[in-house]
Amino acid sequence: MIKYCDLKTINDRYEPQLTEAIVKAAQSGWYIRGKECEAFEQAFAAYCGCRHCIGTGNGLDALTIILRAYCALGTMQPGDEVIVPANTYIATILSIIEAGLKPVLCEPCANSCNIDTTLIESLITKRTRAIMPVHLYGLVADMSTINAIAGKYSLKVIEDSAQAHGAIYNGKRTGNLGDAAAFSFYPGKNLGALGDGGAITTNDTQLADAARAIANYGSHKKYVNIYKGVNSRLDEIQAAALRVKLQYLDADNARRREIAQRYINNIDNPHVTLPVADNGGNHVYHIFAITSQLRDKLQQHLLREGIETLIHYPIPPHKQEALREYLHLTLPITEKIHASCLSLPCHQAMSDNEVEMIIDAVNRFTI
Repeated sequence: MIKYCDLKTINDRYEPQLTEAIVKAAQSGWYIRGKECEAFEQAFAAYCGCRHCIGTGNGLDALTIILRAYCALGTMQPGDEVIVPANTYIATILSIIEAGLKPVLCEPCANSCNIDTTLIESLITKRTRAIMPVHLYGLVADMSTINAIAGKYSLKVIEDSAQAHGAIYNGKRTGNLGDAAAFSFYPGKNLGALGDGGAITTNDTQLADAARAIANYGSHKKYVNIYKGVNSRLDEIQAAALRVKLQYLDADNARRREIAQRYINNIDNPHVTLPVADNGGNHVYHIFAITSQLRDKLQQHLLREGIETLIHYPIPPHKQEALREYLHLTLPITEKIHASCLSLPCHQAMSDNEVEMIIDAVNRFTI
């Protein structure tokens, strides 16, 4: 069986450095907000080209804390609106609600699956305060247009970079393409921890200071609380592991792009539509998502061939019971993507033979 994401094989590639770093952190006697986290924050900020990085407990917290920090600073007020792509993992939308703000869902482009920038201005109201593009599947959103719109209407731009570690757009990396960005280090990400983890990146010192305090119970100084904060911190062991793996991120992304290009060049099946190709590093292929009107039958076929696939995502956020206030919406492009997408294995530890087996299996699919 070719696993969709073989985390053991992936992490074995970083040995013995990975185990050595974990053991060192475990034996240090300091496990929260110590030297390992500080070192990783500095390294990741430098990698993204940002002045500040704040480690958090996970990616959802990172997004929520950015928004809560803007609220604490008076930039946003409860009930203000944030424009967000309808085609995303629900966490993006949950962060906005958790911060006391209102998500405004925008349809994606059918070919890129990212937010359709031609629709954004029609959704702006007097309560709009931010645009939250998602670099879905690892493909950077149209940030030039998004930033131009944001500048025109004095809006903040908050990147959801949970799937796009290391992606490059016009010479700059994700995490440095807007006012602030949130990353997830969930184990299966391009830069994955050995548990949960996340980070905020920004060049805004005032925002960074507020976010760092909010993530630590609203406190910069122990027992002195200036904000109504939360407990969301990147622990020392995860930071140590991430600092090791960060050294390999560019090479890992290059391997993902190589595999994706082989899929694009060699998959030839009338029942399958391939994703947009890489464009100078814009895509780091966290997910290689094909679409097919016969998605479920194709998935069953691949399983019989010994290939595990996943669906990202089977139910769009506006059709989830948790977001019942959006159930009335009809978003045909979003709904079509969710009904037809299928994710093929695409990660840095795959062998050339496994890639060829997947290509052959997809090409053999018939009805």
